[in-house]
Amino acid sequence: MTMLESPIEAAGTTTGFPEVAFGHSADGFAVARVADTAFAMLPSRDGRHYLASGWRIGRPMEQWVRADFYCQSGELANEAAFRAQVMENAEHQREKRALGRREIRSTASTPWGPSQGGTLYAEDVVFHSTAGHGGIHLSATRNRMVHPMLRAEGGWYEEDEAWAIVAITFPHLFTAFERRCAERTIKDSGEYRSGPFGFVIDEDRHQIYAGPSNFIGWNG
Repeated sequence: MTMLESPIEAAGTTTGFPEVAFGHSADGFAVARVADTAFAMLPSRDGRHYLASGWRIGRPMEQWVRADFYCQSGELANEAAFRAQVMENAEHQREKRALGRREIRSTASTPWGPSQGGTLYAEDVVFHSTAGHGGIHLSATRNRMVHPMLRAEGGWYEEDEAWAIVAITFPHLFTAFERRCAERTIKDSGEYRSGPFGFVIDEDRHQIYAGPSNFIGWNG
């Protein structure tokens, strides 16, 4: 019996933190809830399915509709793949809680504008959110620990790609999911180029996102 076929999941809910529940929406597509984060396996016009997410939907899952979901995270082969992605997010949330990250007030000046708040990962390691972007700042002491070929002058590492440099330098500060993302990012060097504040994504291959900062998409 596989993990996805366990008696608890077959009943649609897991216990502990975060609580995970599976079900179907008002329109019949597969949905799930991991703490405050909602997920859906949404169909597209070409017959494929993709993962979408929402936040704090205040209704039972059987009343959820497509308009409740706004963030797409890639194609799904089948419902088993959907469940696997949901359980991966649950693992991520569980590990993130164990890491003890703490939200802090911040008005620091960043390369992307004034900070609207920070997340303290550890002493001298702070993720800053701004109106349009964000990234991690390392103190001078922490930044000297980064490999010289990857080190960003000033200790600023933007959230799209360069954050991965911090993750591979201080892996104990990141979840297993984040470390896997970081490894893929570093290996796929064609995705970015060196810039004054770390590495910058290839704008011809990735659409620029002009919305609020949202670090690597699994902030649940």
